[in-house]
Amino acid sequence: MSDLTTTNAGAADGPDEGHEGHGELVLPNGRPAPAPLPHELRRADIDPKAAKRAERQVSIMFTLAILLFLLFVVAYVAVDKTVAIALPVVGTMSASNLTLGLTFGLAIFLIGAGAIHWAKKLMPDVEVVQMRHDLVSEPQDRAEALEIFDAGAVDSGFGQRRIIRRTLIAAMALFPIPLVVILRDLWVTPPDSPTPSALLKETIWAKGERIVTDGSYQPIRPEDIPVGGLVNVVPASLQEVEEAEGNLNARAKSASIIVRMRPEDIRSQQGGTPEEPWDYQGILVFSKICTHVGCPISLYQKRTHQLLCPCHQSTFDLADSAKVVFGPAARPMPQLAVTVDSEGYLVARGDFQSHIGPSFWEQGS
Repeated sequence: MSDLTTTNAGAADGPDEGHEGHGELVLPNGRPAPAPLPHELRRADIDPKAAKRAERQVSIMFTLAILLFLLFVVAYVAVDKTVAIALPVVGTMSASNLTLGLTFGLAIFLIGAGAIHWAKKLMPDVEVVQMRHDLVSEPQDRAEALEIFDAGAVDSGFGQRRIIRRTLIAAMALFPIPLVVILRDLWVTPPDSPTPSALLKETIWAKGERIVTDGSYQPIRPEDIPVGGLVNVVPASLQEVEEAEGNLNARAKSASIIVRMRPEDIRSQQGGTPEEPWDYQGILVFSKICTHVGCPISLYQKRTHQLLCPCHQSTFDLADSAKVVFGPAARPMPQLAVTVDSEGYLVARGDFQSHIGPSFWEQGS
């Protein structure tokens, strides 16, 4: 049933002159529907020159979008990614990010603006009343939809206005190019730059690097950690590195945890020898970054020696080389070999021997 019904009060005596023989639209409450506003022709509807001018404006927008897509590719190749630009209010930002964002963003904007200008100035400007009907998809409805689509294509002038059609097709054809070009960064590394694999394998942990508590940066002695205890730790040089680099990349890779268990409970480790194991008197250090999708972990069950990631429930047995015992993680948590220095503080014996964080194709796991 339609929400609007049509009556013809003068059906018996002839057409109702007040409604030009078309009847009256009535709302469900029985009251007459408001009369549509009088239609006003646009300038482009009555002036061919105005219509032609609007057509040129639309095609210019599409043409500029084409040029901006090409400039995106040029900027991607030519602009040095290490160069920064200082802008008022905004501050300092990467010249590469700025040019890529402006060219691609403006191109998308111009395609949208051109389509809106086309619709407002050149496409049919008429009021259409669509009667409600049962939402049943029948063959005749589908046929009607195709007819409406074909009529819309004709009314829009897409077939007749060649310059608009050609520039729009060209702009949309070039639209995927920036998306394809930036995919290059997934597998191509700039010259003299470390690969993604190397970036995640190398941290600031080094031989003799003191292990300090995260937050207070206090050095740790073995007697400070009880059996069953867990402490979040970082390298002692982390603060200096963060000040020099101006980012948190070093922290993201070097964040670790210390756990302590009875030496006889340790079944295996990821390296070392019986004479020089990677633990120190039952003290083990592991990366804090889950090998599934990189979540930081510090949920430890001391009775089972298992470390649980709260995000996707990957579970690692720290007493057995931090092997995965449950969940989607693909490999153990990386272990850091530790000992004590001449003053009795815990120090690293080197860097992690495996990649930090999520597994990915370039590391083979």
